Amino acid sequence: MATDPGSATPPVFGPARLGPLTLKNRIIKSATFEGASPRGVVTDDLIAFHERVAAGGAAMTTVAYLAVSPEGRTDRHCVLLDDGTVAGLRRLTDTVHRAGALASAQIGHAGPVANSKSNGVPSLSPTRRFGASGALTHSVTPTDIGRITDDYRAAAARAVAAGFDCIEIHLGHNYLLSSFLSPKLNRRSDEWGGSLENRARFPRQVVAAVRDGAGAAVAVTAKLNMADGVPGGFDVPESIDVARMLEQDGHLDALELTGGSSLSNPMYLFRGDAPRAEFAATLPQPIRLGFRVVGKRFMKEYPFEEAYFRAQARQFLEMLDLPLILLGGVNRIDTVESALGEGFFFVAMARALLREPDLVARWERGERDDGKCIHCNRCMPSIYTGTTCVEAGPVATA
Repeated sequence: MATDPGSATPPVFGPARLGPLTLKNRIIKSATFEGASPRGVVTDDLIAFHERVAAGGAAMTTVAYLAVSPEGRTDRHCVLLDDGTVAGLRRLTDTVHRAGALASAQIGHAGPVANSKSNGVPSLSPTRRFGASGALTHSVTPTDIGRITDDYRAAAARAVAAGFDCIEIHLGHNYLLSSFLSPKLNRRSDEWGGSLENRARFPRQVVAAVRDGAGAAVAVTAKLNMADGVPGGFDVPESIDVARMLEQDGHLDALELTGGSSLSNPMYLFRGDAPRAEFAATLPQPIRLGFRVVGKRFMKEYPFEEAYFRAQARQFLEMLDLPLILLGGVNRIDTVESALGEGFFFVAMARALLREPDLVARWERGERDDGKCIHCNRCMPSIYTGTTCVEAGPVATA
């Protein structure tokens, strides 16, 4: 439904509308945690990370991950979008703009995925459970829901003040809002749990608050799980219904479709090799021993295929008019072209641009080489020391 099947395929390299914005092409660098904000500080390395992508030809680069609340940080090295980080983020967006691209801020609350030990405050989830750090979470209260909604509204306003062109709301990977959508994680019996309408109430309220805080001059998108990839979790039929609710609410300019659970099945998102040994090496010794036992269950291995979310995402195309962004293992220019021909408005890339930040610029010059990412996923554990492609080697920093 997103485009007329009889219409011509839009060009990859030409102006494209995203809400109030005009992007120079249809390729977006999706959010990947940069590992370049020690103690939550906006550093020169973080800015250089996005400057490389912007100079490399992507129309927009997405900063990940900006927390809206102190307990919503993934850990203490996550940037909290408060008054103290606006100036640093403004320096980042100014740099991206000078390099020729737009900047998007991914905002969210990590919920049960947050490391409560690192943050020094309890993590939150819809219902009490063990969180990512192994500690019990606190069940979200109605007062928490009101406070966090206000935190999202304030964070959106700060993102605008920091010069971001777009705000992406994280509704995936079993972070807080995603965990409310999940029937496996949300066992509440009040107005925030049970039916899909109730489970979607908090995320929809947040999306409305973000639009209110952002105003009309910036784009607002959401990154929505199509499926959690775990038995009893959020899956495609319910996700399509939630996407239609969000479309009807009228606050979003586009949806980026994703999948997987940072709590239970991260490889559902990444596909390809599961870097268990490299990931285990980042863990404290006592946890490392336990990981050897549960590692194969936590980090399952899925064969890589080009554009692996495409079949699921097509089902959303059939049901929505809201512009959709295709994500998941895109490494080839012909994949971008065919996705646009099907009706996707934009294509998001991550690992391919981590390996080759200038890949998009080369494609625009007429080169048609495939991206060199080999899907080894050894970039995943590097988020603790500075996210990089280990095959490409270290990059120069500012």
